[in-house]
Amino acid sequence: MIQLNNVFKFYRTDGHTKIVLDHVSAVFDSTRSYGLLGVNGAGKSTTLRLIAGTELPNSGSVRRSVRVSWPLGFAGGFHPQMTGRENVHFVARVYGADIRRVVDFVEDFSEIGEYMDVPVKTYSSGMMARIAFALSMAIEFDVYLIDEITAVGDVRFQVRCHEAFSARRKNAGLIVVSHSMATIKQYCDYGGVIVEGQLIVFDSADRAIEMYNRLNK
Repeated sequence: MIQLNNVFKFYRTDGHTKIVLDHVSAVFDSTRSYGLLGVNGAGKSTTLRLIAGTELPNSGSVRRSVRVSWPLGFAGGFHPQMTGRENVHFVARVYGADIRRVVDFVEDFSEIGEYMDVPVKTYSSGMMARIAFALSMAIEFDVYLIDEITAVGDVRFQVRCHEAFSARRKNAGLIVVSHSMATIKQYCDYGGVIVEGQLIVFDSADRAIEMYNRLNK
């Protein structure tokens, strides 16, 4: 279970205060899959980072009683001076995973060859996406966070990604941010809408989509 307890999150830029979540409390059941909706700038990606723990609230708390991933495919935590292998080693240690198993999985799945031993600052965006996705799949989580599912690599690699992700979904919950209603319907049974600093959670994705569509009229 993931709990948001009176979470207040805001940013100050150029003298203006942007409130993302205004003292929000909510519970995400780790056995369910949620679609997180909202108009552009509503705070969907920020909320996902708060749930992941990669960003902290200004007040309130986020409690996790399950193992939660970083946003799927997110490579912002990679150290640019370290090699791909060194970054994978580091993440595996942080999550207490078997380092050899994780490295072997990432090396095989990402198919970047000798670049595993080259600093990631030299990677193309495609290579970075490959190793980030592979690392996301190499460590098992109870809940996967996904910020806009995007196609990675060529068609053959995309099929491998889909198969790996489908296997993980059988035993894990999801929280998905997407502007694609087809994606939300495909992956999610519950839904949430962020509007004016509030998070409204529905017990069906269709009801969340209905509210989102009303907001976009």
